[in-house]
Amino acid sequence: MGELFDEYATSVYNHAYWVVGDWSVAEDVVSLTFMEVWRLRERLDPDGGSLRPWLLGVATNVGRNLRRARRLHREALARMPRIPPVPDFADEVVGRLADEQRLQEVRTAIGRLRKHERDVLLLCAGAGLDYAEAAEALGIPIGTVRSRLSRARKKLELALSPVTGDSDRGTVVRSVKEHP
Repeated sequence: MGELFDEYATSVYNHAYWVVGDWSVAEDVVSLTFMEVWRLRERLDPDGGSLRPWLLGVATNVGRNLRRARRLHREALARMPRIPPVPDFADEVVGRLADEQRLQEVRTAIGRLRKHERDVLLLCAGAGLDYAEAAEALGIPIGTVRSRLSRARKKLELALSPVTGDSDRGTVVRSVKEHP
């Protein structure tokens, strides 16, 4: 069988290329052709003349079968529902990490405020109370709420400006300023 391969493999390979139109697929056709020849070896008549026509006939059938199988496979894939691409979440993760870091910096800055300034800030900016409501909640005059909130805002602005840079400098402070 090795002699048969050595003698006819190039011929089968060249023919297979013309059948399937692809050199790498033609290699598959050659392999499958000689496997088929091995399976049908009992039918070979050693005195029957040249085996080349028979081998090329087997290669033609193998190539057609391979092309048909590949076409059916492509058609089956085309009928399958399309799966939408999974978005890249790396940017979102980076953004969340940056937000988490920024939030921690703000929490640290708020934690450094005096207790009475922090209480007023959290009630007004955090909980959304106006001056009168914060004054009532803390049992202090409205004027005291205003002055403590003003000091807390200034301290936050100073504490956060070197950390967040000029572009983000007052984001937290602005949100506090916009409130009551």
